[in-house]
Amino acid sequence: MKHRRATLALRPVPLVLLVLLLLPATAFAEQRPEGFVTLNEFLPGAVYDVKYYTGDNFVGARVDGYEAPKVLVAVEAARALKAVQEDVARFGLCLKLFDGYRPQRAVNHFMRWAEDLDDTRTKAAHYPDVDKRNLFRDGYIAARSGHSRGSTVDLTLVDKATGRELDMGTPFDFFGPESWPENPDFPPQVRANRALLRAVMLGHGFKPYEAEWWHFTLRDEPYPETYFDFPVE
Repeated sequence: MKHRRATLALRPVPLVLLVLLLLPATAFAEQRPEGFVTLNEFLPGAVYDVKYYTGDNFVGARVDGYEAPKVLVAVEAARALKAVQEDVARFGLCLKLFDGYRPQRAVNHFMRWAEDLDDTRTKAAHYPDVDKRNLFRDGYIAARSGHSRGSTVDLTLVDKATGRELDMGTPFDFFGPESWPENPDFPPQVRANRALLRAVMLGHGFKPYEAEWWHFTLRDEPYPETYFDFPVE
């Protein structure tokens, strides 16, 4: 008995499915809500140094989700920051922004980096006295970040005449008690600079984070329970 060779019937691919297969992955990315603004445009007088867009950060590489050197925030936070900028301008200062809204995919990138105990390229600059295996335990890295809600910012103050940052005792994203805003082990000028930043942010509706002198969240944030994942672009 002869066996017939099995043949595979080729059916035409539906047009909709074909279009979906050809679309880039970014086409399915979460879209930016209308309630967010690009702070670079809303507050052009500030300085922007988006660390996670560059390799100058504790990960040592561009972080997932940062596709442009921009700071995005909810419009309510942007308005409050504009008032802060107007206040500090009286002292010949301006704001310098390191980060604002942070996509969840960036937080996931941080977690993967923290789990790779062999990658210690940035230890000397960012966590010299912290064992990398303890970053989760000690709260430096977590599965969720308030930044992903859109009303948290990382920032400092800059002398407009010189372009130099005020001395805050540590650089941005330094892991250790030296970054605690109330740390007493610094000279008076450093403590005064931190106090000025804290006071002006409190005065315009932001609350500080007690482990990082640069970190502030709008008290009446518009999305207190939502963690977004659209890219910074």
